[in-house]
Amino acid sequence: MSTETAARPGAAQPGPADAPVVTGIGVTAPNGLGTEAWWAAVLRGESGIRPVGRFDAAQYPARLSGEVPGFDAAAHIPGRLLPQTDHMTRLALTAADEALADAGVDPAELPDFSAGVVTAGSAGGYEFGQKELQALWSQGGQYVSAYQSFAWFYAVNSGQISIKNGLRGPSGVLVTEQAGGLDAVAQARRQVRKGLRLVVTGGVDSSICPWGWAAHLAGGELSTADDPARAFLPFSADANGHVVGEGGALLVLEDAAAARERGAGVYGTVAGYAATFDPPPGSGGAPRLGTAAELALRDAGLTPADVDVVFADAAGRRTADREEAEAIAGLFGRYAVPVTAPKTMTGRLAAGGASLDLAAALLSLRDQVIPPTVNTAAPAEDCPIDLVTDARRPGRLRTALVLARGRGGFNAAVVVRAAA
Repeated sequence: MSTETAARPGAAQPGPADAPVVTGIGVTAPNGLGTEAWWAAVLRGESGIRPVGRFDAAQYPARLSGEVPGFDAAAHIPGRLLPQTDHMTRLALTAADEALADAGVDPAELPDFSAGVVTAGSAGGYEFGQKELQALWSQGGQYVSAYQSFAWFYAVNSGQISIKNGLRGPSGVLVTEQAGGLDAVAQARRQVRKGLRLVVTGGVDSSICPWGWAAHLAGGELSTADDPARAFLPFSADANGHVVGEGGALLVLEDAAAARERGAGVYGTVAGYAATFDPPPGSGGAPRLGTAAELALRDAGLTPADVDVVFADAAGRRTADREEAEAIAGLFGRYAVPVTAPKTMTGRLAAGGASLDLAAALLSLRDQVIPPTVNTAAPAEDCPIDLVTDARRPGRLRTALVLARGRGGFNAAVVVRAAA
């Protein structure tokens, strides 16, 4: 099996006019609920990283998180869905509603089977699962909710969004951790190119509960700093882990001709994509994030000179940051292209992280501005990139490259271009 996916050299590929377009964005993020509230906070450099609030984390070594502020599920979710959904799925349903409304799409008016849902997942509904396991252990099986059969499942967001909105076309879920938000959009792009009218796609995640926290800690990559301004410092010489966040973004990806026909507003096109896999640890092989970026540009029919900004994966660990910086510098040249990581304001959102970066990239193209990487004052000497820090940077932006890496060696890259 090939370890990479992209356009094959010489193969017939859809041209730019055929590239699916993004017509709607919905966001739930630690520094803003709703797309425009979140984006305004990002441009202000406003962080949503704070002490954990969803449970008492005082006795844990990591005590900071990025949690969606002011989210009242009952104000966004029909009452019948509250008993059967995890916090993660409630956030996803809210983002999907915003994305569809932003696109001007009424699902009830769509032809049957013309629209689907493809999301990214990681661990599923951790908080719901913990609650039901506690009921099982302390009270017995008769006290476990029947909804436990699916509310914990990593595919539940796709299912619930599909059912609630009557989106009965091809659907699915991608499980590649932080890379998943890009992989899901790529799968949605494939479905649109095969004839589907539109797809709700991206990722929303949450696992901020004691059970989920134990899993995060076991990964050994969390920052234990208590100062939110010092906890997550990607590309810094002081980088020492990341902060867990929740939320993400869902997009409406639509056939370009169908979008034009109904006069839809367009944020941009998904012009290129590629995925690669790192070699096994200890094998001596080099990481392959740079290859994913190169192949995504080839898929888009572009060169590195066409890219105006890179949205980095930004792991917040010295070795991983150095490897990503080397990949970017190897493709574009040292300090040759602006690089940003707005996730320093949210933490890493697992399956929701890359799609939120994709939303940020599209809004950057719309507003001609690069958001800042807060808290990292300057990149380390072994990270030779032009990191946008402190304040947003205006620019003439036409093309953005979004990078993501998931646990287990997954790499993904997406190229988005501004609407014509």
